[in-house]
Amino acid sequence: MLEILSDYGLFLAKTLTFVIAVVVVVAAMASIGARSRRQARGHLEVEALHSEIQAMRESLQDNLLSARERKALVKARHKEKKIEAKRKDAAKKHRIFVLNFKGDIRASAVAGLREEITALLGQATNSDEVVVRLESPGGMVHSYGLAASQLDRIRKQGIPLTICVDKVAASGGYMMACVADRILAAPFAIIGSIGVVAQIPNFHRLLKKHDVDFELLTAGEHKRTLTIFGENTDSGREKFLEDLQETHEHFKDFIRQHRSGVDVDSVATGEIWLGTRALELGLVDEVMTSDEYLTAKLDETEIFELSYARKKSLPQKMGLAAEESADNLLVRWFDRLSGCRYFS
Repeated sequence: MLEILSDYGLFLAKTLTFVIAVVVVVAAMASIGARSRRQARGHLEVEALHSEIQAMRESLQDNLLSARERKALVKARHKEKKIEAKRKDAAKKHRIFVLNFKGDIRASAVAGLREEITALLGQATNSDEVVVRLESPGGMVHSYGLAASQLDRIRKQGIPLTICVDKVAASGGYMMACVADRILAAPFAIIGSIGVVAQIPNFHRLLKKHDVDFELLTAGEHKRTLTIFGENTDSGREKFLEDLQETHEHFKDFIRQHRSGVDVDSVATGEIWLGTRALELGLVDEVMTSDEYLTAKLDETEIFELSYARKKSLPQKMGLAAEESADNLLVRWFDRLSGCRYFS
């Protein structure tokens, strides 16, 4: 009897040990899976630009000196850094957070921009500053409207916002820029293109020539104004133009709201201007490159560049960018055919 109980107890102990081991393994796998899912979206990368620029300057300086001069300079630097560290502890240094936005026709970069802004709003105060290096020729109305709204989150929290345009901020790109407290543009940066455009091919006559019927059924008088395959009407064209004009008026009102000193009616012609002329028109506040602006503030600020890095897919890792490019071209073609309105 005792032997049976002993065997039974040993069996229970083994079973319990096995069950606990399985639970631990399952819990570990679930934890790893949850962590990988959290990390799948991406992560925020922060680079101290002030440290990087200072390191490059010191490296150049070291290579221009003799061994004796270099040794003395290193000692002096070490002493200076100690003093600087104490000064930092005594008084908080002004910070600049740098974001980069390179826009395509769909403003795809807004996905990363929203994450970067969400992160910095949890740390930045109204004594800091956000600088956005913006480059965009414009694109879809709704996409760039969202991008401008993301930037407006910074303004609403009372944090100074500066937009730097080194190459181009036109159309939807300029709509984003005008949200800022200050707009800086390089001398030959392209600014403006305050207008709206849409274009749609029509294959109705081709289909009719080959005896192909096309039927489009809608509920609602203006559910579809112009079509790709059907026969377009004068009333449809009139409504389509009315929608374009209404979008343009919204665009102009948005600029009036954020750039009160601009004569909007005179600049909202779809024209573009270089940075120096844009300054005369009040479209920008100063002619200056982003590098010039940031390096001028190195001595008084700490500059941190934020970028949200998304996890790359396997095709991207393998360098199959051609497939992605082809997909982007097809999407752009379809969007154009669909009659989407564009700030460009």
